[in-house]
Amino acid sequence: MKFQVNRDVFSEAVSFAVKLLPQRTTLPILSGVLLRAEGSTVTLSSFDYEVSAQTSITADVTEDGTVLVSGRLLADIASRLPNAPVEFTTDDGKIAVRCGSARFTLSSMPVEEYPSLPVVDGSSGVLPGDAFADAVAQVAVAASRDDVTPVITGVQLEITGNRLSLVATDRYRVAVREIDWESTGSVDGVTALVPARTLSEIGKIFAHAATVSVTIVSGGDRELIAFSADQKTVTSLLIKGNFPPVKRLFPESVENYAVMNTAELVESTRRVQLVLERDAALRYSFSDDGLTLEAIGSENAQASETIDAHLTGGDTTVSLKPQFLIDGLSAVHSEFVRIGFTKTDNPNKPGPVLITSQSSKDQPGSDNYRYLLQPNLLLR
Repeated sequence: MKFQVNRDVFSEAVSFAVKLLPQRTTLPILSGVLLRAEGSTVTLSSFDYEVSAQTSITADVTEDGTVLVSGRLLADIASRLPNAPVEFTTDDGKIAVRCGSARFTLSSMPVEEYPSLPVVDGSSGVLPGDAFADAVAQVAVAASRDDVTPVITGVQLEITGNRLSLVATDRYRVAVREIDWESTGSVDGVTALVPARTLSEIGKIFAHAATVSVTIVSGGDRELIAFSADQKTVTSLLIKGNFPPVKRLFPESVENYAVMNTAELVESTRRVQLVLERDAALRYSFSDDGLTLEAIGSENAQASETIDAHLTGGDTTVSLKPQFLIDGLSAVHSEFVRIGFTKTDNPNKPGPVLITSQSSKDQPGSDNYRYLLQPNLLLR
């Protein structure tokens, strides 16, 4: 194999190929990146049986071939090469990388032991790259990080007509975002449960793509999902199991709610929570006079603050985990936020609060993003 390629193009391609590889693997062969040079194209691939990545770049190929090399090492080298064309050659199991006056010699790994990448063929559609990345960031934060229950460590993708819904929960909160979806086939009522950590990285990778193609491969032992744009493709195995029907927890309407400035509420929460012990909650008291935040950290430290809030309905007091609230507030992406108060059959048990965007003090924002947070029992 022998080819020459632009340094920046090569470095970006290698970085993409190794981004989703685990830091440690029980099979050293899976830490490799497969390079295949053919015609005027070099294709770089990685695969660890859970996630795969593949990208193609244009290069001056003078000798076709295939080689497997340590992915992290090649990425480190590529990111530090001088500003000059990269020459990549193989000879008798050795790999030579030359760039300007820099020279590297690497050992190749056995290509015949490397697994075949998954075949992408199934139900598909396209969606805007920026909207997709935004939706993933808004929802993935609510997914569980506890591997004891794998089914809620994922984000559920649900396709209905021309809408794609993303849903995540960790039992204490639920986040939902809907975005436009353009089907390229007969795709309706299809669901896919994608690991949240993987989906978060995928969202960042394709954030600047004009459109992202999504393909769901169902049936068989290895159900997976593929995302493609700009000569890049990432696949991920789907999580098996039934995602809980948490969307039914959202109320159809909320009559009692408060509207306030989003940034002001975030900053006040961060200040008042400074005196809290770990995992403790803050008390939020809503009235016609505004919102009062209170924290009882210990006998030696307490804090309170009052900010402006426009209340509709009766006075309400709830106890909320500050970080969970901040996660929801950070995802609404609007100057103002609406916090709605739901009711339960038990008057002593507060219902979940519903966080949605508010374009102004008087005008509701888009309801495409909803964040439902379960309060703690009030501290007496």
